Amino acid sequence: MEYVMEPREEIKVQRKAYRGVLWLGIVSIIMLFAGLTSGYIVRQGEGKWVEFALPDMFILSTVLIVLSSLPMQWALVSVKKGNNSGLRFGLLLTFLLGGAFVFTQYLAWSELFSQGIAFTSRIRDIKGEFTYIPSGEETLSQVGEVSNVAASFLYVITGLHVIHLLAGMIALIIVFSRAILSKYSENNYNGVRMCAIYWHFLGGLWVYLFFFLLYIR
Repeated sequence: MEYVMEPREEIKVQRKAYRGVLWLGIVSIIMLFAGLTSGYIVRQGEGKWVEFALPDMFILSTVLIVLSSLPMQWALVSVKKGNNSGLRFGLLLTFLLGGAFVFTQYLAWSELFSQGIAFTSRIRDIKGEFTYIPSGEETLSQVGEVSNVAASFLYVITGLHVIHLLAGMIALIIVFSRAILSKYSENNYNGVRMCAIYWHFLGGLWVYLFFFLLYIR
């Protein structure tokens, strides 16, 4: 006789499968950024590297994304208590803070660009203060046409994080729309929990990236 799962049991299996996919994605993201930061350190050690100050706007970005975890957690706690209004408000506030984070990232990139620090810029394009780390005996005047690899790494690392955060904001929209339709309850909130896990992870990832870029320049 063919075994047929009960609806409740089938839901539990689906939830475990979704969580498994989420954690697989998180591990993949960790490996991606671990590879990027490792490559950053190796390339820095080879020389022909520029050290420049990070925009202060990155500090505000860090504050915003750390704060965004608070309403996200509030939303999770609210749904566990059957508080749908708290759930919706927490999700909305998280989304707004996430949007503010993306905007401050754009402002930071704009500030760097105004200083001649672009994704494909050269060392001689830099208009602000910086320190050049040579690979040999070359002088700064001899390497003006050399690409600013440090800038390229910074844009790739921060840009990829923003892309993953935008994916998190899309997830927030989906979860929020389901919350509006009262699809969640104290016994059924897997989507909210998965969204919270991913969002907290992105916050922690940015804090790591910020201090990495701040101290390893």
